[in-house]
Amino acid sequence: MSEKIKVLVVDDSALVRKIITDILDSDPLIEVVGTANNGKTAIFKNKVLDPDVITMDIEMPIMNGLDALRHIIQTNPKPIIMMSVLTQDGAEPTFRALELGAVDFIPKPSSILSMTVDEIGSLLIGKVKSVSRSKIKILKKEEAAPGAAELRRPAVFETKAGAGDKLVGIGTSTGGPSALLNVFRGLPQNFPSPVLVVQHMPEGFTKAFADRLNSNSALLVKEAEDGDRVLPGHGYVAPGHSHMLVEIKGASRVIRIAKTEKVSGHRPSIDVLFNSIAEFYPGRSIGVIMTGMGRDGASGILNIKKTGGSTIAQNEETSVVYGMNRVAVEMGAIDTIVPLNDISKKIVEYL
Repeated sequence: MSEKIKVLVVDDSALVRKIITDILDSDPLIEVVGTANNGKTAIFKNKVLDPDVITMDIEMPIMNGLDALRHIIQTNPKPIIMMSVLTQDGAEPTFRALELGAVDFIPKPSSILSMTVDEIGSLLIGKVKSVSRSKIKILKKEEAAPGAAELRRPAVFETKAGAGDKLVGIGTSTGGPSALLNVFRGLPQNFPSPVLVVQHMPEGFTKAFADRLNSNSALLVKEAEDGDRVLPGHGYVAPGHSHMLVEIKGASRVIRIAKTEKVSGHRPSIDVLFNSIAEFYPGRSIGVIMTGMGRDGASGILNIKKTGGSTIAQNEETSVVYGMNRVAVEMGAIDTIVPLNDISKKIVEYL
């Protein structure tokens, strides 16, 4: 990388601006070119400084982060990483920001629970580098609008024998929350199979995200708990602190939650979920790998394919970051590559 990645840091707290600036400037490939303490100033500095990436607070005086995000996406779009307060009230506007076009989010240093400043710093630096060198897909207004994907939802699922005995596993990272909302909204009213999701997301946000999927989907979606039975027509989101896998317990298949070592650099890890699906649902599963940096999930989805499952990858053009899905494609692990808007349709076809 010949030139440094230019970042604009936007937050109404002088302390947070300094912490984020110090974190980013500690990396030799990143330079903070400016800061702003409200959305109106952020819009101006985005135009004047032309940063590669923007970090954006949500609650600010004069103009908040959501209004600034809307304006920037529509007039001079840049990859925007939201800085989110780790509360239920903070989660709602964060997920709204992702629907409006923000590429990702991290917890604000002031809202740390289980993450240290070093961990947040490593997370932020990795995301800044990843989104800065990726092609960012700026959603059109009608694509970003809440509920727009519901128009594509089939009214009913044409029942096929054994469809309810199959399982769908989905893995995603950067750019994933809004993409997953798109997929879940596109599933039919009587979707027969369980859907297990690993979304790389900090601890504390996954329950709120599961609730958001539940309110935007025909499925009953929850944050997974250890011992949950894997039921047809239900969705399960891995908690942000632990791996999620499936196993057989008597005549049932149940979810196991394990706070063991990181796998593929992550906990939860997509590979852990996909490998367990390959083991306990051989020939009766659909693996889906979507937008995200890194390679987590690539080897696991290859195992799903090797054991007779069907595999889908989100295409490059609709991915915020074409990383995990690219690796899976290059490994020969993918049966079908489709744009985001066609993933739910392809899942139904495979069932």
